[in-house]
Amino acid sequence: TTHRLAAALVEQPYLRYTHGEGYTLGSRLMELGARALESTSLLSLARPVLQKLAHFTLDTVHLAVCEDDEVLYLDKINSQRGLEMRSRIGTRMPLPLTGIGKALLLNHSEEEWRTLFLRYCREDALEDFMTKMRTYARDGYAFDLEENEPTIRCVAAPVFDASNTLVAAISVASTTTYMSLERMRELTPFVQACAGEISQELGWSQQQKHQR
Repeated sequence: TTHRLAAALVEQPYLRYTHGEGYTLGSRLMELGARALESTSLLSLARPVLQKLAHFTLDTVHLAVCEDDEVLYLDKINSQRGLEMRSRIGTRMPLPLTGIGKALLLNHSEEEWRTLFLRYCREDALEDFMTKMRTYARDGYAFDLEENEPTIRCVAAPVFDASNTLVAAISVASTTTYMSLERMRELTPFVQACAGEISQELGWSQQQKHQR
């Protein structure tokens, strides 16, 4: 019944009930609304930089955030080479399987890396993953070397806000035909610079880079 549904929403608390006044929005809905506003702000600030990255590389460009233990894709600009990837705005992927997910994990502990990896992957591949993650965390980027999709590679970099918190990541992705290891290394500084531009729009400064 409607009353039962309303009571369940109050319990969560998506709604709040006040005697004599009825139902109002609960703290959970207000929290979700605030997060939606933050995402909207991030999208609008990041879009011009993503367009620049897409124009420069001709490849697929993504913007994503960490939602629970998954990558949540907020924006995507398709490749100008006629290639299509399975990622979609609003879809989710396991964090340790994607380049952009690894970039979102750069400020996590090694124990968190290990736990997440073993949730989705074979234990015999753990040491290789950990070694790569240590390099990525040290140098401020991440690669996807076909771990998520055969023939698909990407270069990703983290985005920080004014409080020096890692809040998002961007990536540029293509097939191995266009994304050799040499080109990935060449693109890395540019992807990092684009992530830095978005970070600065969010209030982050270069001085904070050395505080991490």
